[in-house]
Amino acid sequence: MLEAEEIMTILPHRYPMLMVDRVLALTPGERVVAIKNVSMNEAIFQGHFPGNPTFPGVFELEALAQAGAIALLTLPEFKGKTVYLGGISKAKFRKMVRPGDTLRLEVALTKRLANAGSGDAKAYVGDDLACSATLTFAIQ
Repeated sequence: MLEAEEIMTILPHRYPMLMVDRVLALTPGERVVAIKNVSMNEAIFQGHFPGNPTFPGVFELEALAQAGAIALLTLPEFKGKTVYLGGISKAKFRKMVRPGDTLRLEVALTKRLANAGSGDAKAYVGDDLACSATLTFAIQ
């Protein structure tokens, strides 16, 4: 398990863009399970949407991308590098995510080349699938 301080030694992101609060399970280069606690205190809820706060789907995808980046950046050959989101395909949003929800982020890396990779990503609220996509990563 990785806590916030350890995550910040791996990812370059900081508040308000750090979207991974804790890593629950990690197999470097293969798979990660992490969580993002969605809080009403996040700035996005000032405008999305007042009176009906909904966590934007693009932020769900960003959280999944950051989780996938952790799985890549914990490999010795990528230590100190930066992972960029190179592409999104097959994205589907199935459940609204609201303040107070905990997103469970699951990314299974399916392909890896010298400086790129891809993975199947899913975000859950409880047992309900909120979002799924295939993500492509570029490593520099």
